[in-house]
Amino acid sequence: MRRLRATVGWRLPGRGGAWLDARVVELVALAARHGSLASAARAAGLPYRTAWALVDGAERALGQRLLLLERGVGARPARLGRRLLAARVEAERLLEGGRSSVDVALGRASAAREHAPLRIAASHDLVLAQLRDAWARRHGIAIAFHGSAEAIDRYLAGRADVAGFHVAEPGSDSDIGLPDPLLGRLDVARDAVIPFVVRTQGLILPRGNPGRVRSIADIASRRLRFVNRQPGSGTRLALERWLAREHVVPGAIVGWTHEEFTHAAVAATVAAGEADAGFGIQAAATQLGLAFVPVVDERYAFACRRAELTDPRIRAFLALVASETVAKVVAPLPGYRWIGRRGAAKM
Repeated sequence: MRRLRATVGWRLPGRGGAWLDARVVELVALAARHGSLASAARAAGLPYRTAWALVDGAERALGQRLLLLERGVGARPARLGRRLLAARVEAERLLEGGRSSVDVALGRASAAREHAPLRIAASHDLVLAQLRDAWARRHGIAIAFHGSAEAIDRYLAGRADVAGFHVAEPGSDSDIGLPDPLLGRLDVARDAVIPFVVRTQGLILPRGNPGRVRSIADIASRRLRFVNRQPGSGTRLALERWLAREHVVPGAIVGWTHEEFTHAAVAATVAAGEADAGFGIQAAATQLGLAFVPVVDERYAFACRRAELTDPRIRAFLALVASETVAKVVAPLPGYRWIGRRGAAKM
């Protein structure tokens, strides 16, 4: 089956408007991460002269600066550059939300498929995002990203065979002693829970943490601009539980209603200067060269029905979760620890 892939493109307004070279947006993002156009060029695999010409040509066409280049300081996104990065994150989020359903539709149209795809409704995770296309292509696994609560909703309603979600790591300092609303919806007798990874979540802050932020309370007391996750996401639920422990009222946080749908989108919003802080996984912060203050260790896990553990599709999926392929994807990610070999467990 041939696969189609949607990508984001940028076009100048007006009839016959030229398309903006996709490398320009990537260079702006890399400059925000690395702090200089030279470093951005190296990361993109381009000669500096080519990178400079691409950015300069785009700025001339747009009539505005994308990058501010300052001697002795480096490069940082200008206002238009920041808005372009934020717009790219939002556009990619919309594509991400629809791509899995397109994959499933194409798969059903293919006579080559011998079995229906294994449907996984999962909270967004960087490891799953890297593996999703390969798993769909090679193993007939259709992963659709939702918040943790919606993922479990779909699983309980029979619209997904497996749910992926995350909760505080049991027995750790991050297990704050409050009832977890997600685990309470699963039935130990009916549902098997399969450990996948342990992740570190915390505060995502601008490079170098210039404000010396150390806690969630600092964000509220200093009236810093915050970027949140959407209601129902496991990250939002974890943050709300942590705020309850710290006796911080959500309404005291500026930007509490400014919401994004993935860890990467939160990090990109902070990197673009549209927010002073966010809450998400360490790996997303590190990928953009941002500062990170750890707050909570959490366990990402999958739930499936015990009665279906003998289903060949479920057995194949469990083998993938416990495979060295997953271990190799997890290994370089900061704040991640693979626990997939533990097999089915009760949490």
